Amino acid sequence: MYKNFNEFGISDKIIVSLSEMGFEEPTPIQKMAIPPVLQGKDIIGQAQTGTGKTAAFGIPLIEQRPEAKGRYPYAIVLAPTRELAVQVSEALNKMGARAGVVSLPIYGGQSIELQIRSLKRGADIVVGTPGRVLDHIRRKTLVLKDIKTVVLDEADEMLSMGFIEDIEKILGGIPGERQTMLFSATMPKEIIRISKNYMNKPVHVGVDASEMVVAKTKQVFYEVREEDKIKALTRLLDVEGPALTLVFCHTKKEVDEVAGRLQQMGYPAGAIHGDFTQSHRDEMIRKFKGGDIDILVATDVAARGLDIPDVSHVINFSIPQDPEGYIHRIGRTGRAGKSGIAITFVTPRQYRQLKLIEQFAKTRINKAKLPSREEVRKAKEEELAAGVEEMIKEGKHTRFYDMAKRLFEKYSPEDVSAAALSMLLDTEDTQEIEEQGKGYAGQQKDSVRLFMTIGKMDKIKVGDIVKSISAEAGIPERKISNIALFDKFSFVEVPADLADRVISAINDSIIKGRKVKIQHAKKRERR
Repeated sequence: MYKNFNEFGISDKIIVSLSEMGFEEPTPIQKMAIPPVLQGKDIIGQAQTGTGKTAAFGIPLIEQRPEAKGRYPYAIVLAPTRELAVQVSEALNKMGARAGVVSLPIYGGQSIELQIRSLKRGADIVVGTPGRVLDHIRRKTLVLKDIKTVVLDEADEMLSMGFIEDIEKILGGIPGERQTMLFSATMPKEIIRISKNYMNKPVHVGVDASEMVVAKTKQVFYEVREEDKIKALTRLLDVEGPALTLVFCHTKKEVDEVAGRLQQMGYPAGAIHGDFTQSHRDEMIRKFKGGDIDILVATDVAARGLDIPDVSHVINFSIPQDPEGYIHRIGRTGRAGKSGIAITFVTPRQYRQLKLIEQFAKTRINKAKLPSREEVRKAKEEELAAGVEEMIKEGKHTRFYDMAKRLFEKYSPEDVSAAALSMLLDTEDTQEIEEQGKGYAGQQKDSVRLFMTIGKMDKIKVGDIVKSISAEAGIPERKISNIALFDKFSFVEVPADLADRVISAINDSIIKGRKVKIQHAKKRERR
């Protein structure tokens, strides 16, 4: 049944556009949703991001376009975040390109004057966040009298973000003779109430909870202590070499700490959470999509609406606080039929939460063993060997010929090469793991946390703090850890026996043109 898009009876123009977008066959939610929507029925679709729900409502929206182009939009899509609004609008424009359908995203954070000019030029479909849509309605720059179809996308997310009142105001201003589609990964009571009050005998379609966990996503968990998570994360990154990785944390502070540690250790990582400006978040997402950074550390709220097809790994650095959150998170990988891996770090006390997630999602999350010390070493050796070969092919090594010749006069080429490789590969982290005899190493136990009066507003970076402390106090950079940057202050951890030396060297010193105070962090600041 419905093995290809032709069987829906949609126009050739849409089919060609879908083919150009790389769509080969309908996904389960598309097979279930498109037929009743084309018949004019209201539907409730239970589907998460990544299941193809945008095309599930987008194809009928374009197919049902009026023959004569109107002055005002004929359809409106409400989305929880600006990121999702932009992505949905882009997808609709691609699907509707040959049919002449124009979609316009409107959202907070963009110039409202620019949006007003765009609305005056005309748009067939408006995709917007509830707050900004309501703003345009009040200004009379968005007219709803010709709306024939309304879509509520990720309704449960809009509920959790407090948009329900805005949604009801918008729905109240749309003509009663309309078609309504509601898509939601979960169906809380408030969403059910909305459907009863504003929909006409909706057809329920969707997949059950077990199917909502993407079929091609491998799910595993690792049991780790809280203090060992960073080491566990870097081991997995080193051995598995993922393409693009999303790392989820509970709090903004944890995002800062994890991203900072990864950057300090040389991993191309970025961070997004609610305290960052929208321009910063947009820039991080652009870099992540473009491959300029391989790892994006985020809170659940900041990652809402992300639609990045090439994410190969989702890592729950912190186990989701509710089972529904797990479904949302792992839906960010294994998209559009591609395979993906969902990894969850679980502390011994969190097994009960893990079982709740398994029961809710009707899935089994298998326990896995972290890569061994030898596996990490082998992966690094292979990566380095590939880099050396590439450098030789490109001729980037020739400026070191003279140095090599001088060394070869004293030692054999094998000794010189092996010594150079040893300097690169024999890191102290590896030695510490070996001494502890564990699959991964924790941070130093005898460390203390220090408070510094400098932060993001001073244009300071993690690397600036590390280099300053190392240079001024005369200690190795590797002994400086867990740096957390905030707007006006920062925290940093150093070995307890070096803390007084660091305080003496850094207190009243100048970093980035600003005099800095440093002291022991108060006990209440520590977790």
